[in-house]
Amino acid sequence: MKKLLKHLGPGLLFASMAIGTSHLVLSTKAGAQYGWLMVIPILLALVLKYPFFEFGVRYTHIFKKSLLEGYVSLGKKYLWAYTFITFISSFTILAALYIVTAGLLKQLMPWLNISDSNMALVLFIGISALLIIGKYKFLELSIKFILGVLTIALIVTTTVVLYKGPIDIKPTFTPLPFFDKAGLLFLIGLIGWMPTAVEASSWVSMWRLEKNKTQINNQTLKDSLREFNLGYIITALLAICFLIIGWFTLYGSGVPMSPNATLFAEQLIQMFTTHIGPWAYYFIAMAAFATMFSTCMTAHDALARVSVESFQLLKKKKTPSKNWYFSLLVVLLAVINFNVIRWAGGNMGSLVAIATFVSFVFAPAVGLLNHRMVTQKNIPPEAIPPRGLIVLSYLGMIFLSLFALYYCYIIVR
Repeated sequence: MKKLLKHLGPGLLFASMAIGTSHLVLSTKAGAQYGWLMVIPILLALVLKYPFFEFGVRYTHIFKKSLLEGYVSLGKKYLWAYTFITFISSFTILAALYIVTAGLLKQLMPWLNISDSNMALVLFIGISALLIIGKYKFLELSIKFILGVLTIALIVTTTVVLYKGPIDIKPTFTPLPFFDKAGLLFLIGLIGWMPTAVEASSWVSMWRLEKNKTQINNQTLKDSLREFNLGYIITALLAICFLIIGWFTLYGSGVPMSPNATLFAEQLIQMFTTHIGPWAYYFIAMAAFATMFSTCMTAHDALARVSVESFQLLKKKKTPSKNWYFSLLVVLLAVINFNVIRWAGGNMGSLVAIATFVSFVFAPAVGLLNHRMVTQKNIPPEAIPPRGLIVLSYLGMIFLSLFALYYCYIIVR
């Protein structure tokens, strides 16, 4: 246990990054609109996507290289393809995360008369400064604290909600159709971002390399996988907790969850305070805000790192000052995504829908790349993934491909 705690970092950053929109927004909304049935697609996505994230951790430990270096070793076209996916995602993911966080921050400062877009700008400036000044070490330390507090708070809240039981279903309540167009689009979006986008596997890879710079790298493959698995288990547990809270507090009430960031944040906090008490308003608001704030930090950091690494590999040369390029990308991503928020009019629903679409459609391609990384001939025999994991990755690619094709069919017909 002591050894595991020493190596904690990348797995927890993954959990913190995942426990954002997919959990706070989509899991809660799934329970509120469709009830317990949504636990099935959530668990299905968590299981079928697991190999793709695990393969990234495995490859990085074996070769002491990032997944991006692995992609380029297969051919430059593969890294170009991944860079294109990241480029498209960078215009949506951060915008969706920051607008939700802005709505939560406004709940903590209701006296502040400011638009969601301008509140997001304040967050972009603040987080960009923290990432540039504090770098990886600050990111890891802050996430360990935030995630620890959040996990305990959410488990306690879920226990209270389970003890009190679900709300009474109104006689006039009509369940939403599960298999109509709206239901299927929501389902596909949920799976696309549960626990997070598959391209985030390279983010964990980059964090693992960064972690190795701050400690003596004497851990085994088993240690690396155990550390990541702990983060993945926390991710899965909290996804179910958010679903239960949405299910027990809103399902059957006939009250839809708002696509507006501020109104959604208000509804979310109300769910908690209804079962704990009005006294807990600011405690819950702060916990929810901290959740999304940490997600913004990890995603922003990861996209900047991946962008710098992609640029270096495609140019086949190391930049003279990697930190300078990292800082530049942090600022550039903030500027781009702030303008995306302004373009979308601060509508959280639209931004989340676009972000989940991008993540879902490209997931099979990234999954296939990661599969190839750990099934190469030069993989040491002792590091080859178990047969069951390989089979599961094939099932995941088939599952994601069929859903992506069906999603495109729904959109264009």
